[in-house]
Amino acid sequence: MSQEEYTMIEAERLCKTFGNFVAVRDVSLRVKAGGVLALLGPNGAGKTTTVRMLSGILVPTAGQARIAGLDVVTHAVEIRRRVGVLSELPGLYLRSTAREYLDFFGSIYGLPQADRQARITELMMQFGMSEVLNRRLSEFSKGMKQKLALIRTMLHDPEVLLLDEPTSAMDPQSARLVHDALRQLRDQHRRSIVLCTHNLVEAEMMADHIAIIRRGQIVAEGSPSELKAQLLGRPLMEVRFAAPMNGTLGALRERLEVESHGDTWVRYWSNNPASENPPLLHWLSEQRVDVVTLSEVPRSLEEVYLRVVEQPIGQEN
Repeated sequence: MSQEEYTMIEAERLCKTFGNFVAVRDVSLRVKAGGVLALLGPNGAGKTTTVRMLSGILVPTAGQARIAGLDVVTHAVEIRRRVGVLSELPGLYLRSTAREYLDFFGSIYGLPQADRQARITELMMQFGMSEVLNRRLSEFSKGMKQKLALIRTMLHDPEVLLLDEPTSAMDPQSARLVHDALRQLRDQHRRSIVLCTHNLVEAEMMADHIAIIRRGQIVAEGSPSELKAQLLGRPLMEVRFAAPMNGTLGALRERLEVESHGDTWVRYWSNNPASENPPLLHWLSEQRVDVVTLSEVPRSLEEVYLRVVEQPIGQEN
């Protein structure tokens, strides 16, 4: 089996209850080596609890989870060596400097002093933080603290990253540095990432698989394109012309299910763009209508997410 096909993160019917409250119910998921799963859902949906079970911090009430084939309960110590966890509230010791803080965690991870100093220097430079290496954390902005917490998560070069809102407090430039770093980990080092985020643009940009969790259950999952097809229906196409249609609209309405139109464009619903669009272009050519573009109208992950979370409970599918 190639590394790309290897399942790095696997959960089977994970459940977690706190007294009578069911936080997570029957959550199953898989992430391959080099895969990125975005776990989406409203506040209190069960995202953080799921991540804590995957990292071995919380023991599942029922079900199983494995990281690199190791059970997260029976091999909890080994799991923590292989996993980097960024919690929503990372908790920084504000009296320490950035170097002292990272050096402490590097020693906890068992990195030799020379190695951890080199790694600290490398990561602080990558995230544009070199100049604040010897400043106290009490002087850091929220975004700087968030970047430092992420650096701590990556310090021991883990195989798996479990990230809860990694860019929540960051300006666009800092967020871009984080995205670039995560892409490098994904593409060049084949690291596996679970990304909990409310930033749907970030999720669509970074993830190859999306799972939407609601009241502790996964209610929709798939690639961004699969979810759009499943939940938003037929693709909406747009054809743009070099000049006004000059009376062609009526004939177009007989061929297409027109959604909207202007003087030089038409949007229409398509059942099968691959088979329907070539004859359409041929017909337009025969009508001496010059086509500038023909493309699918982009639909956002936000539309999918809102469609799922606004549905009555039990009607998500």
